[in-house]
Amino acid sequence: MTVVVIVNVETRYRGFLASAMLEIAPGVYTAPMMTTGIRDRIWDVLSRWYHELGQGSIVMTWRDPTAIGEQRIRTLGEAPKSIVDADGVYLVKYN
Repeated sequence: MTVVVIVNVETRYRGFLASAMLEIAPGVYTAPMMTTGIRDRIWDVLSRWYHELGQGSIVMTWRDPTAIGEQRIRTLGEAPKSIVDADGVYLVKYN
């Protein structure tokens, strides 16, 4: 399951993500069986747009058996919290 959450970004992100994923709530997109190639392509587009426009924040997460806690997380933008590794478990650290 791949999940993307967008906050305070340009409208183009919504249309792009809706073309590949289901919007289950405002700014929350899911895809239960997204391939690595598609996920990387989507992240490349989101990253390029973010670096051009520089507004809002984006989080992408998905299951990865090789990662700590079997979950990968990518972020763009200023998040009010950070993700930290605590002995093999991801925790949220409030800044």
